[in-house]
Amino acid sequence: MKYPIGPFTLPSEITNELIQQWISEIESFPQLLRDIVQNLTETQLDTPYREGGWTVRQVVHHCADSHMNSFIRFKLALTEDNPTIKGYHEAQWAEMPDYLQLPVEPSLKILEGLHERWVVLLRSLSPEELKKTFFHPEKQKAVPLDQTIALYAWHGRHHLGHVRICHVGTSS
Repeated sequence: MKYPIGPFTLPSEITNELIQQWISEIESFPQLLRDIVQNLTETQLDTPYREGGWTVRQVVHHCADSHMNSFIRFKLALTEDNPTIKGYHEAQWAEMPDYLQLPVEPSLKILEGLHERWVVLLRSLSPEELKKTFFHPEKQKAVPLDQTIALYAWHGRHHLGHVRICHVGTSS
């Protein structure tokens, strides 16, 4: 249940077709998430997807924060030479009051607007720009933007899987 769609694996070859598929997945993520959570009760929103895991509410807020960070990393990589990005403590962010108390609607709105902008940016990238990188200090390596697109398409599917587990598990 920690990885309902399996852990992230990068294909051996990144093709333009794969990139376009991933961008489409990133584009559809906010609506898919909204469709799943819009009719959940407060109890369902506050149900963890697994023992020791985050609640649906925390997952939705995490997606907004994570995707904002990624969008900014794209902008940095496109305007600077292999900039060092700042990591953040996701688990600690998930324990903050906005994650625990706030309705999911503000984060759904963030995701909708953010993904609209992000997809326009992603679709504009040339093959050369897709190879631009940012330096990830925790991984101690330069991360190309094409690989980051793959990761965030997976990230959306990954967390949709978590929310679906909770939705199906509590709706009967």
